[in-house]
Amino acid sequence: MKMKLTKMEKAWILYDVGNSAFILLVSTIIPIYFNYLADLANISSSDYLAYWGYAASIATLVVAVIGPVFGTIADTKNLKKKIFTVTLLVGTICCALLGFMTHWLVFLVMFVIAKIGYSSSNVFYDAMLTDVTTEERMDDVSSQGYAWGYIGSCIPFCAGLALVLGGEKIGLSMQMSMTITFIITALWWFLITLPLLKRYKQVHYVENQGQIIKRSFGRLWNSLKEMRKEKHIFMFLLAFFFYIDGVYTIIEMATAYGESLGLDSTGLLLALLVTQLVAFPFCLIFAKLAKKFSGTKLITVCIVAYFCIAVYAIQLDRQVEFWILAVCVGMFQGGIQALSRSYFAKIIPAEKSGEYFGLLDICGKGASFIGTTLVSVVSQITNQVNLGVGAIAIIFIIGLILFRKAAALNPDV
Repeated sequence: MKMKLTKMEKAWILYDVGNSAFILLVSTIIPIYFNYLADLANISSSDYLAYWGYAASIATLVVAVIGPVFGTIADTKNLKKKIFTVTLLVGTICCALLGFMTHWLVFLVMFVIAKIGYSSSNVFYDAMLTDVTTEERMDDVSSQGYAWGYIGSCIPFCAGLALVLGGEKIGLSMQMSMTITFIITALWWFLITLPLLKRYKQVHYVENQGQIIKRSFGRLWNSLKEMRKEKHIFMFLLAFFFYIDGVYTIIEMATAYGESLGLDSTGLLLALLVTQLVAFPFCLIFAKLAKKFSGTKLITVCIVAYFCIAVYAIQLDRQVEFWILAVCVGMFQGGIQALSRSYFAKIIPAEKSGEYFGLLDICGKGASFIGTTLVSVVSQITNQVNLGVGAIAIIFIIGLILFRKAAALNPDV
């Protein structure tokens, strides 16, 4: 029987469609534009990649620190949507402002703030999953979010790509084309979120007993102490920390990696557009597979696949190899993210979803911090970016071992 989505589930899925436009821009056009600004400032290719990696690392580190705190506060009755709205506005406004930044360092600072808004909003968005659907439908709804996010984000991306590649033919400078692209993306992100802001209601919550910030810190501290007893949650968080490291690092630095190897910019953008198009059907395929196979088996398959992708990327030096990499990433990217999100939602207390997803974000963003920093440092020390990619493959092995241990502690999921 085909599952019919509720209006609330559709509104929740739409946010993935909105914010995915920004992250697609981060993975494709923004690094190329930053490379353009860096060239104007005579910054070398290895330093360009390193500065980009450091900026991404700073943004993820900040969210890793504030995520659990604000996530715990958001679990208080009627606060989740309010805090979510603030982070949404920070992300969309700064996204629009990026187009007006012409100095490479000022651009990076604005990018860091926009990325913090984006990543913070995702903490609360993911935590809403327990409110918008039932446990039986979580795998499907989570996968649908990523699937439609991949395909929907292509609409503003294609508009921006047309401006960046063909703007000069209609009299637009690179800067003006990028300004319009950032504004289109910000508007798309904000307007598509409006149904969620209108419909969302916090079902699971902690009662407001005053002194919200103080009590939230207390709840967070108690949960951290109790996690020693909840070994299956702790072990999953540890596993997630490692295997999602490679996933986020590949997403964040794929274009920058290709640029540093001297590959054609247009080819890189089109290849990553293919990633989005491939990810859409494969996300839906994983949603169907989740009805027949456990999340444990499917996540294991995804981790192994990503290990193979990382090993393959070590020797990458031709455009066609980047295209193959893009297709392979598209096949498993949505599956590993969607199934990890729904797997975690099933094993945590629903009324503490903001708090626990904040902790999950520490692991996810903390891992991304390590991955991007690792690639940046190794690239600068050795002047060979391929060696940084090799370290990512090792991290996938560690993540797989830990995830299998976590699964053994909780075989029913």
